[in-house]
Amino acid sequence: MSAQRQGFLLGIGSNIDPFSNFSKIFDALLNEFDCLEVSRVLHIPPVGMNSQHYFLNATAFIETNMSQSALKSICNRIEIELGRDRDDPNSKHKDRPADIDILQNLQIPNELSIPARAITDEYFLYPLLDELFCYLANKNHMQPIQEGTNIQVGDLTFGQSATTIHRNCDAGEKVIR
Repeated sequence: MSAQRQGFLLGIGSNIDPFSNFSKIFDALLNEFDCLEVSRVLHIPPVGMNSQHYFLNATAFIETNMSQSALKSICNRIEIELGRDRDDPNSKHKDRPADIDILQNLQIPNELSIPARAITDEYFLYPLLDELFCYLANKNHMQPIQEGTNIQVGDLTFGQSATTIHRNCDAGEKVIR
């Protein structure tokens, strides 16, 4: 029987200088958390907004016992540091350098059968959530419908498939399992 794990699902996106900002988002998250379990990264057109700028999108699981409000503060701070205007009431419908949404509190393995549509109405995240859940359940990887996009964070490259990224606290480095 696997150990119970507690944490949060995140939806992560950027469509202003997305390759640079996505790298900065993950670097900032790895400065806060020792480990991120991440879906592949998709490069897709904007949904629900009028823009010509494609998004990079991914989902991630962060194992933590912190409160949702504490995590939200971290996510908001990262967004603001990368240039998002959180005070703009229309920011949800504008291009953005960083978008980090807390999708759901998650207990693993108990809640890995929750359908993606019960977590979010952002349908473009469904295949990413399904893939991440398979990965978290240690099941065989799903055959992706769309190829993932490589992201570079320092010497680290990820994005083609679901993966785990660990921060090496002793050396300040990030490594993929």
